[in-house]
Amino acid sequence: MPFLPMSIPSPDISTIQLGPVPIRIYALCIITGIIVAVFLTNRRLTKRGAEPWVVIDICLIAVPLAIIGARIFHVLTHWDFYFGEGRDPLTALYIWEGGIAIYGALIAGAVGAWLGCRWTGIRFWSFADALAPGLLLAQAIGRFGNWFNQELFGTPTDLPWGLEIDYPNAAWPVGLPEGTLFHPTFLYEVLWNGLGVLVLLYIGHRFRLQWGRLFAVYLAWYSAGRIVWENIRIDPSEIILGLRTNVWAAIAGVVLGIVIFVVQKRRHPGIEPSPYQPGREWVPAGAVQSQDTPEYVDVSEPPTDALEEGTATSTVATK
Repeated sequence: MPFLPMSIPSPDISTIQLGPVPIRIYALCIITGIIVAVFLTNRRLTKRGAEPWVVIDICLIAVPLAIIGARIFHVLTHWDFYFGEGRDPLTALYIWEGGIAIYGALIAGAVGAWLGCRWTGIRFWSFADALAPGLLLAQAIGRFGNWFNQELFGTPTDLPWGLEIDYPNAAWPVGLPEGTLFHPTFLYEVLWNGLGVLVLLYIGHRFRLQWGRLFAVYLAWYSAGRIVWENIRIDPSEIILGLRTNVWAAIAGVVLGIVIFVVQKRRHPGIEPSPYQPGREWVPAGAVQSQDTPEYVDVSEPPTDALEEGTATSTVATK
């Protein structure tokens, strides 16, 4: 590729060969994001009083479902790419070649997280709030996979940070000459998500956003940015009423985030007494207990009208 001054080059490789086994960098980015999210979520949930690494038990269900849902959502919104004339339907299963959708991951992952929380006794909204910053950070890391794959870039641009794409490229727009630069939508999302992580960490601590409200902010923040990036992307997508399907999904994400925030604020004006469901409280090993103390201490939720935001204290001390 010829050198283009003041532009962003694309990587020359997308796969690392380990003997006979090809390792896709796209997959490494996704896996790295998941690992980072698990560590950050564990730290946040443990500080709330949860059992260390209970997040892994939840993720054992949530992560596989999220990946499956992400692929299904992508295939459904790019139907002609896999089932159109001359296409091979089996490629719909080739997830290692790229093509997963965060909104499909959120829908299926939420179902998996709910099941995992029921299993472990963790409150679903406590887990969601603990997950929110790590999830956004994982999405930022995952977008580097699109960079290595040279995919999901934006419209042509003359801006200094235009992205170089190898020519020819399967996603290259018809009629554009070699050397055209494109909006680096992967980078826009990396920066937006990275800023969002800082915002979530700050407002979550400053305003003690609980009961799912921090997750609601995550959903609205990410989706608001996605509306912008999606409108300048040029990869094929199903169009509904003049808008790409992911734009509609992002609009729904903003609305849902606002609804969750308002509803949870009205339903739970106080702070969470514990990250555990009533009757499922975790007791650390070695804790002093009487003969009548059950394995799980029943910490019932106090009346919400007795807890004023920012003044009430939790029945479980946080570290």
